[in-house]
Amino acid sequence: MTQDKHQQRQQKLKETVDSHIAAADKEQGIFLVLTGNGKGKTTAGFGTVLRAVGHDKKAAVVQFIKGQWPCGERNVLEKLGVQFHVMATGFTWDTQDKELDRNAAQLAWSHAKIMLKDDTIDVVLLDEITYMLSYHYLDSDEVAAAIKNRPPMQHVIVTGRACHRALLDIADTISEVKATKHAFDNGIKATIGFDY
Repeated sequence: MTQDKHQQRQQKLKETVDSHIAAADKEQGIFLVLTGNGKGKTTAGFGTVLRAVGHDKKAAVVQFIKGQWPCGERNVLEKLGVQFHVMATGFTWDTQDKELDRNAAQLAWSHAKIMLKDDTIDVVLLDEITYMLSYHYLDSDEVAAAIKNRPPMQHVIVTGRACHRALLDIADTISEVKATKHAFDNGIKATIGFDY
C-alpha cells in the first residue's frame, strides 16, 4: 500500500472516530460487567480501580468468594486508600457450608449497599458477585436496583462468570472474557504475583 492510500484510509478512520467522539455527549457513571469463563476478569476490574486512583478518584471494593487467598492488588490498593470489604470465606467448594456462605454474602452485600449510596465514591468494584446471584445467596432484583439507583456519576464494575440477566440488562458495557487455553488445565500451578 502506498503512503497516499494509507494516509487516505487513516484519514477516513479518523473522521469516523472523531464523529463518534463528538456524538458522545452524555456524562454519567458507567456500569461495567466483566464476565465469561476466561481468566482476567478480576484483574481487569482492579486495573480500572487503579486507573481511577491514579487520577485521584476514590474507589471501594467488595470481594466475594476469593477472600482467603493473598491478593496482590489488595496489598497495593489498600495502601493507596482504597476501602475493601472481603467476604473471607474462600471458595464455596472449600467451605461446603451453604448457610455460612449465605450469611457471609449478606454481610458483604450490606457493605456494598453502603458504597453504592455514597456519592463520594467514584468507582465501586463488586468482585465475583455473580456467583452470589447464581447460588441465590443474594437477590438479583435487589442487587440490580441498588446498582441502578446509585449516585449518577458513580462507576460500578461487576466481575464473575455467568452474570445474571438482571445485571446484563442494565449494564452500559459488557465484556466477555473467553477461555481459549488455560495453564491450570495442563496441570500448571497458580503462582503468587501472577495469578493472584
